[in-house]
Amino acid sequence: MSKIFITASGTGVGKTFVTRALINQLRKNGRSVHALKPIATGFKSEDNKLSDTKLLLRALGLDADVQGIDNITPWRFREALSPDMAAAREQTYIPFDKLISFCEQENDRDVTLIEGIGGVMVPLDKKHLVLDWIAALQAPTLLIVGSYLGTLSHTLTAVSALETGGVEIIGIIVNESPNQPVPSEESAEIIARFTETIPIRVLHRTNQPENAPDLLPLIVPYL
Repeated sequence: MSKIFITASGTGVGKTFVTRALINQLRKNGRSVHALKPIATGFKSEDNKLSDTKLLLRALGLDADVQGIDNITPWRFREALSPDMAAAREQTYIPFDKLISFCEQENDRDVTLIEGIGGVMVPLDKKHLVLDWIAALQAPTLLIVGSYLGTLSHTLTAVSALETGGVEIIGIIVNESPNQPVPSEESAEIIARFTETIPIRVLHRTNQPENAPDLLPLIVPYL
């Protein structure tokens, strides 16, 4: 079983959307797939809107009931803050060793997609960042970024952090932002100038992950 981590340059740039798109494309190509979103903040069970966890369960064809949610997102917090801050407000914390063990559980799928939370440098607890989580898993990683003003610095900073942490970046996906100063292709070209051999794909804005372009070439070599 292969594992692929999906992280981002920051929050709200499309990790869940890309994960759903990959689930759809893998299933259509006859690959069995599982997905985990181990940590969620801003999670309110009484909300009528679909949470990221429920969207992933729906993409997997699984029930979005309490058991289904527990199976892929065991650490859930009400406050929409970084995990360390959200957990502290509930007088708890995320045990890093248990987080790693949860992600390393074997299953019978061809691949498990692990969606992170926020950006690469978001704190998980008093000592660990998302970067430490990825590095501990030694998982090849997709980096999702936006095309908003400021994305160049955010993206290159995230790339530098991942590379310094010894993480293998298997691709960068530029997910088109609602407001962008230049076409997303132009941002992708500039990012490519500084990231050398890392493959880059542009994902134009769409409401349905089923309409996303083929992203499988980025991950097939790691399956």
